Amino acid sequence: MVILFVLLVLAVLVAANWYLWRRLFRDTTQAPGAVRRAGAVLIAGGWALTIAAVATERAGAPFWLQRVLAWPGFLWMALSIYLLLAVVAGEVVRPLLRRFLERRAGAETAVRQPEPVPAGTAPMPDRDPEPEPVPAGTAPTPDPDPDPESAAAAPPPLPSRRLFVSRVVGGAAAAAAVGTVGYGTYGVLKGPTVKRVTVPLAKLPRAAHGYRIAVVSDIHLSPVLGRGFAQKVVDTINGTQPDLIAVVGDLVDGSVKDLGPAAAPLAQLRARHGAYFVTGNHEYFSGAEQWVEEVRRLGMRPLENARTELAHFDLAGVNDVSGESEGQGPDFAKALGDRDTARACVLLAHQPVQIHDAVEHGVDLQLSGHTHGGQLWPGNFIASAANPTLAGLERYGDTQLYVSRGAGAWGPPTRVGAESDITVIELASKQA
Repeated sequence: MVILFVLLVLAVLVAANWYLWRRLFRDTTQAPGAVRRAGAVLIAGGWALTIAAVATERAGAPFWLQRVLAWPGFLWMALSIYLLLAVVAGEVVRPLLRRFLERRAGAETAVRQPEPVPAGTAPMPDRDPEPEPVPAGTAPTPDPDPDPESAAAAPPPLPSRRLFVSRVVGGAAAAAAVGTVGYGTYGVLKGPTVKRVTVPLAKLPRAAHGYRIAVVSDIHLSPVLGRGFAQKVVDTINGTQPDLIAVVGDLVDGSVKDLGPAAAPLAQLRARHGAYFVTGNHEYFSGAEQWVEEVRRLGMRPLENARTELAHFDLAGVNDVSGESEGQGPDFAKALGDRDTARACVLLAHQPVQIHDAVEHGVDLQLSGHTHGGQLWPGNFIASAANPTLAGLERYGDTQLYVSRGAGAWGPPTRVGAESDITVIELASKQA
């Protein structure tokens, strides 16, 4: 079954890329040549770089090689998605444009028709005299002074209507895709925006009214998003002056050896009651135990299926479900058992799907990430189908779930239709 699935995926990728090549290169040229060959090399080479970027990252290849391959490889991944979407959208425009051109050509032909000559009226002679007839059997006299420059300057034949339409639609699709990916990449690199959300908790005492938790998830430090990006995230969080910082997983895509320097600015995080961390699924691809020790060294407190009692509420954290393969999965009983249920409880859990266990254990608020809000539209439809909440605040029984879209991006450093964010959750007491 796995082999059949892989073959099916490969067949879909090959068909989609052949379709791209056909619409962008074959249909926009009059004959086989350098442009078609260059198009084939561009598409095949782009996907070769994408596969190499993913493979070197997962295999732990030398970091310099990961950095060389990551930018072009992951950007091509995003660009190919929007090229395909734009070309498909062009199929709707193509017949409309062709019909418009046909009507316009028909109207121009009608305008150029000569006026009819009234009956009984002799036609006006042409201004230029007709050439004298050449006697039969006599070869025409060649032009004694031909103008080679005039012949060379003759305009090339105009493209056919079909070729013109293909070039217009293909060019517009390429421009739209490049513009979309460029703007989406700029949005990630400039750093996340700050969202502010008020969450009322029935058990929260009056003294904790207005308590602020800065929630950041999915920073995804990597060969693409490095130390400079981490510094932007830290400065943004510190600028909100939170009471507590919650880092809810997917901090990195790589080893401590490679990305330890990129994560160093996290030591500058400042909050009145400290910074806390739980693992995400990507930590288990990158050496979770090493990263737990590294974030502890940087001044954050990991909550590995653990709970701490703050002044006005309990703060708990569970490991990500991906840790189950290493015997380090979530343990809600360990994190939440034997607690005073009269106190409000805030749970840090990377994936929204963990909400059902949170409800069973009487959690008041779960803070999660993981979804990226879909990251690349229309990926939001897929992410929404796989998660109970895509982004934002929702209620499940007596438990509320807030899902952050995340600060960074996995793979392509690009977001379309899912702006990156850091959320300041302001807790509200119903007794206030």
